[in-house]
Amino acid sequence: MTETSTTISNYEREEAVESREERTRTACPECGGTVVADEEHGESVCRDCGLVVEEDAIDHGPEWRSFDNGQRTNKSRVGAPTTNMMHDKGLSTNIGWQNKDAYGKTLSAERRQQMQRLRTWHERFRTRDSKERNLKQALGEIDRMASALGLPENVRETASVIYRRALEDDLLPGRSIEGVATASLYAAARQANTPRSLDEVTAVSRVERMELTRTYRYVVRELKLEVAPADPSQYVARFASELGLSDEGEWRARELIKGAQEAGVTSGKSPVGLAAAAVYAAALLTNESLTQSRVSDVAGVSEVTIRNRYKELLEAADDLQA
Repeated sequence: MTETSTTISNYEREEAVESREERTRTACPECGGTVVADEEHGESVCRDCGLVVEEDAIDHGPEWRSFDNGQRTNKSRVGAPTTNMMHDKGLSTNIGWQNKDAYGKTLSAERRQQMQRLRTWHERFRTRDSKERNLKQALGEIDRMASALGLPENVRETASVIYRRALEDDLLPGRSIEGVATASLYAAARQANTPRSLDEVTAVSRVERMELTRTYRYVVRELKLEVAPADPSQYVARFASELGLSDEGEWRARELIKGAQEAGVTSGKSPVGLAAAAVYAAALLTNESLTQSRVSDVAGVSEVTIRNRYKELLEAADDLQA
């Protein structure tokens, strides 16, 4: 018998053994029925008698879903997702600030000095040109203001994209980094239907209100952003929550604004003032103790504006009922 035929026979025996083992694994040890895999629960169950043959199976597949071959090849299981909130989109590495090694032991004085020098050079290489330094400063400013205003993550991402577009289109010469960053955040909040008033944004910004409004109009015009007029109803929930207004009062405030919009009373008026007036008027209708001064402090509008607007809202509601 030749060496080749001996190799083939050994291969056939191995195949036969694997085939028998495979049949043994797919046969139920109790009734001999067919064993099927339940991937949802990680179990192997007999189709006939229901015996659980194996449990706690390990899923070696990816965490994400892919619907075509392109998505499958583009996905990666390595590292954190990219984000527009960082100037390098989160793709660079960081040297930790803790002066400890991998075992948690404190570094020596000489090693600490070396790590500090490495951190300095690492930071310099992360921002190699003026554009990256500009972007790093602006994105940090956006994150700071968004945290102070309580804006969600999607608004911060949108503001970062708007600022990147403004930087690529060369809109910053003659304008401050803080001004364009604030205008980007204000526009992103309005696009996400979580608007903040100009006074609120100005309070946490490092630019004056006039500069903010001028830069905002310029950025929206040059980038052709689609920003719908602010709806007064979008401010009601926040004002009602801060003032402790009941659910019925919040519903009344929304109904008052809806009636005023149908009557055409809201045209040309500040949405913040209308929302504050609606909250105050709703508190009167539901017999809740709420003063104009409290509403004025929370909404950032004058008491005169609240008095004028809430009368208009009540008159519009009476006209619709008549």
